[in-house]
Amino acid sequence: MRPGRAGLEAILRDCGVELSGEQYDALWSYHQMLRAANASLNMTRIHNFENMVLKHYVDSLLVLDFLDLPSPIIDMGTGPGLPGVPLKIARPDVHMILCEPRSARVEFLSQVCETLGLSGVEVYGHKLGPDYPGHVKGVITRAVASIAETFERVAACIEPGGRMIFMKGPGCDPEIDEAREDWSEWFHLEMDHAYTIPGTTHHRRLVVYERTQADPPLAEKDSSARAARSFGGVVREITSESNATYRLLADLLTGRGVRKHGLAILSGPRITAEVAEKFPDRVEGWITDADGPPPADASWTWHRLSSTLFKALDVAGTHAPLLLARAPRIEAWSDESDWPAGCTLFVPFQDPENVGAVIRSAAAFGVPRVVLLQEAAHPFHPRASRAAGPALFQVELMAGPSIRDLASASRPLIALDASGEPLEAEPFPETFGLVVGVEGPGLPDRLRRGPRRRVPIADGVESLNASVATAVALYAWSKTR
Repeated sequence: MRPGRAGLEAILRDCGVELSGEQYDALWSYHQMLRAANASLNMTRIHNFENMVLKHYVDSLLVLDFLDLPSPIIDMGTGPGLPGVPLKIARPDVHMILCEPRSARVEFLSQVCETLGLSGVEVYGHKLGPDYPGHVKGVITRAVASIAETFERVAACIEPGGRMIFMKGPGCDPEIDEAREDWSEWFHLEMDHAYTIPGTTHHRRLVVYERTQADPPLAEKDSSARAARSFGGVVREITSESNATYRLLADLLTGRGVRKHGLAILSGPRITAEVAEKFPDRVEGWITDADGPPPADASWTWHRLSSTLFKALDVAGTHAPLLLARAPRIEAWSDESDWPAGCTLFVPFQDPENVGAVIRSAAAFGVPRVVLLQEAAHPFHPRASRAAGPALFQVELMAGPSIRDLASASRPLIALDASGEPLEAEPFPETFGLVVGVEGPGLPDRLRRGPRRRVPIADGVESLNASVATAVALYAWSKTR
């Protein structure tokens, strides 16, 4: 279908959506504003004209085939104004409240209402929650937060007898089951209607609940909301996996994501407290679930996640706030650059926990520099940072070559090997490199032909864990300094 006012009307009519000429004009104007603003505000990932009309405007307006909109009604998480703006154009008598916390989108929505001359519309520039100042007869949302999570946020603002309207995809049965178990006293399922956008294979579910007369349990949520409002810094409420900030945070669960963004998630109450105290310039943000405590510093961004999303980031299962930190830049190591006095440790460990543990040992025994070889896991991988703690910021970290290519013409490299000389066989050089093998394969033959030291262990024991053996060797070296 060719983009244009006539094409928009034709698609809507083919789908059974009948409007007046003025209403088609208003919807076309809205479409043009959305397309113009989308490049800078990134409000929709759908760019094809026909798909935009079908998946945004037709999808929004088909709701009217199945129910009468209550008034006033809140469009929760409206984003660019969907479904609220098309519904308001089609039902000008309905008092519509467009709820959107992001300031740039709030400004866009205000411009839309002014340009289209829409009356009886409010733009509520906050996240909808228990602190909403008033009551409405309905809330509608096509956002991806679960039904139960949405009830937690809207129960206080919907009047008894009011409607909670969910525009869902076909696979929402688990959400309905969860809501039945936890919220049936306060919300009664009134409608569950499956349908398809005409002429397409796009399946939809319209799920509608009626608010009962029972008072919802809001005391705990009110306390959490008050904490967020009283915090003096930036608060980001995140309830969707598709949220751009959440996608970035989830990316930090891998070493590749840490390298890409230069950020890391630190976990554990003691670790986060020590890093915040000793390295405050490294802290970028604070991550909690919706009931978590606010940050101690108003300069940190507070990321408040739904419980499901927070659990996905809390891979260590600490159930405590996480710290978002800026990872130090890891420069490339060169044999030609100056060597610090003492031991430079070369680490090829592929297990993130071993990498973290050996960095902690290096800091404890005064190693000035750790060179992470190509085989090594990223030191700010969540499992590595959990094992290393604040030591990540206490030792200089550098990136080296593969252990197969490691060589030094300027300083001796001593390999840690089970068939080498005892650790105390002779004094360590004043400046040297200590090389440990990869878990399993150990050292390449070339390094085995050079100087080697071993950690003596009891007969019958095959070997020590690689990071433990390294810690013992570093302790032995530290005693001789």
